[in-house]
Amino acid sequence: MPSPLFLWQAGAVLGFSGIALGAYGSHGLQKRVIDQARVKNWQIATNYQIIHSIALLVLSSVNNPKTGKPATLAGGLILAGTTMFSGTIYLLVLNKDRFKFLGPVTPIGGLIMLAGWGSLLL
Repeated sequence: MPSPLFLWQAGAVLGFSGIALGAYGSHGLQKRVIDQARVKNWQIATNYQIIHSIALLVLSSVNNPKTGKPATLAGGLILAGTTMFSGTIYLLVLNKDRFKFLGPVTPIGGLIMLAGWGSLLL
């Protein structure tokens, strides 16, 4: 399981890159991608990435009130799921034909994010 420091750093990287990718999506992506549905998918990916970057920062800084231990399982699952979910969407938006084999990874990433949130209930 990742350490709280690793989760903090991962949250910072996801937050930084999420803002950068969101800016690219707003200002540069439309020069490359005409399909507005794909542009919307990019926005969804950045929104999920930024929200989950904040979750990682919080999880790195608090203990589970039930166990008193760091919520590193949840953080690890949320990090993996966010990377898979948002990462595959970015690749599919940029080049759907080249990365279509990654299509099934997107919902798996979403399920892993759900598992991370669900693990907080344990």
